[in-house]
Formats: sequence, C-alpha cells, structure tokens
Amino acid sequence: MKHILFNKPLLTGKENEYIKLAVESGKISGDGIYTKKCHTFFEEKYGFKKALLTTSCTDALEMTAILCNILPGDEVIAPSFTFVSTVNAFILRGAKIVFIDSRSDNPNMDETQIEPLITPRTKAIIAVHYAGIACDMGPIMEIAKKHNLLLVEDAAQAIDSYYNGLPLGSLGHFGAFSFHETKNVISGEGGMITINHPEYITRAEIIREKGTNRSAFFRGEVDKYGWVDIGSSFLPSEVIAAFLYAQLENLEMIQKRRKHIWDIYFHELALLREKRGIQLPFIPAYATNNAHMFYVVCNSLQERSALIEHLKQNSIESVFHYLSLHKSSFYKNKHDGRELPQSDRYTDCLLRLAFFYELEDVDVMTVTSKIKEFYKI
Repeated sequence: MKHILFNKPLLTGKENEYIKLAVESGKISGDGIYTKKCHTFFEEKYGFKKALLTTSCTDALEMTAILCNILPGDEVIAPSFTFVSTVNAFILRGAKIVFIDSRSDNPNMDETQIEPLITPRTKAIIAVHYAGIACDMGPIMEIAKKHNLLLVEDAAQAIDSYYNGLPLGSLGHFGAFSFHETKNVISGEGGMITINHPEYITRAEIIREKGTNRSAFFRGEVDKYGWVDIGSSFLPSEVIAAFLYAQLENLEMIQKRRKHIWDIYFHELALLREKRGIQLPFIPAYATNNAHMFYVVCNSLQERSALIEHLKQNSIESVFHYLSLHKSSFYKNKHDGRELPQSDRYTDCLLRLAFFYELEDVDVMTVTSKIKEFYKI
C-alpha cells in the first residue's frame, strides 16, 4: 500500500543552480542579487509599496509589531484560531491580545464582532487570511479607519490570493507572508513583510537591519551608518532568496496544479456536506482561492479522531493544527472569559488533507475514497 504524505516540498529545478550563483557572487549574507529579484517580483506583480524578505513570517510579524509602536498595555484584536506567531509578536512588545471568534462558514475572524471589542487602548487589528481565503476586508478596513487603528494582514498562507481584485497583503498598513516548506512557494524557512504606506518604509528597513541605517548607507544615501532605532537581524541570506526566486519563476505553474488538486477534492467530497453535514472550504464572492490547503470540518472531536485513525490505517497522513489560543496554557488566565465557540469548533473538528504540488490525481482519489468509505457514502 502506497504511503501518502501530508506534504512534500517542491523543487522546481533551478534552486541549486541559483544557490550556486548566489554563492559565487561573493555576497551571501543577504540583500544581494536574488533578494532584489524577489523584492522586484513582488512589488511589480502585486503592487506592494515595499516588499522586504525576512527569515520567517514570524520575523515579519515581529517587525509589524515594532512598526505599530506597540507599548505595554496596548490592546490588539486578533483571532483565537491562528498560529501562535500571529499574536506572540505583539505579546513580545507588551500588548494585551483581545481574541475574536471565527466565522461559522470559514475559520476567518468574524468581522461583525470587532467593533464592540474596541476600547481607548486598542492599537491594531490583525486579520489572518486562513487557508489563503480573504477575510472580509471592506468592513475591517472601515473599522480600522474609523477608530484610527493600524491594520496588519497575517497573509502567511495567502500568496497570490485576492480580495475584490486586490492582492492580499496590500490592504492593511502591513502584510506578513510565509515561505515555509508547507506553503505554495517555499524557501524552507522564510518570510516577507509588505509595507503599504510609504511613511513606514524607511523605518522598516532600519528595523530589519538591527536598528541601523545600513541599507541607506549601501545605497549611498548617508556617508556612514549607525544605530538609530530598535530592530533585529530579520533579513535572510542570499541562499534562501535564491531558492525562493526559483519558486517564484514557476508560480503560475505551481498555482495551476494546486488548484487542480483542490478542485478534485472539492468535487469528490461534495456529498459529505449534503449527506453527513461535513463542512468543506467556503470561498466568499469577494475572495479568490489560492489552493493553499484543503480541509474538512467534522461533526465532533471524536469523529475527527476516528477519521484520522482510519486514514492512518490506510497509510494516509492527515493533520489538525491550531488550538484556540484563548484557551492555551499561556493565555487562558489573561483572556477576558468570553466564549469563542467557532474557534473551539475548528480546534476540535477541522482536519487538513494531504496537499502538495506532486500529489498525483490517483492519490487524491485514494484519499477521497477512503474518507467516503469512513462515512459510508
């Protein structure tokens, strides 16, 4: 019986060649030829005012927290159903996280719950585009503008995805992307911050370069560089950028294949929704599907556990992930006590299925057939 992996990193063919060229260029510490190629790609294709590669999406988020001037006691509104990096970046600056529940039709934040949570201490909203599907950014942007709040898009999973025709990561003050090996385009570890308001660009470069104006120095804008702000070592090496650029050159090919796999899953599992009440991914009219993942939402924790075991017995890997952060051992005593039932439901019931570029159609059909077998459809 063939073992079906949950994920397998894609090599497009030129990663090693570009890494070799980066090494031979004599500059592999970062902000070399491939970093610049990646920056240009993102700025030209998606219209980001400024794109800066980072060593991870976590680092990109930590940069956004510094750029937001988060101070101890400031409040930040964020979903509970997300990866810990989303909020940890702001916790590190002393913020209090005010968690918001997910929508019932998809795991994104419920935008209708944001405004009642705003207080005089609220500084920012973090919109997480789960599975690459856009939050309803229109109302969120209006609320942020009305209350003079900063808006951060955690677009870790949302490369090449759009809201009403606008690229995700371009709508907030800042965006944060991931190129972890499970993402659509990868560099092993890696990330990117996007800055969409020009007044933040210079400071972002300084923060990324350990709080120095080193970038301006290398452009010849200052005659020496020094320590001018807080920051850290957020920029990646040229090896990471070279690997990523090989992926970016093949973005359209990657996206076409991933969408094909997603469509097979959706078509083959449609009956689960009708006959067993299983929730499938929902793409609102304002959003596009970048085929980052495919998931099902089971009816209970027990049902999901049994389905995982059934797939495992058939040599098929499947994964559940986020645990409601408001119930985490670190934060449960800091949470205000509100129930967040949708976040808890996704925590207990959501299951991610095998998904990667080289997953063959026949393997997708095997996964779906075993799921239907489990549900006796």
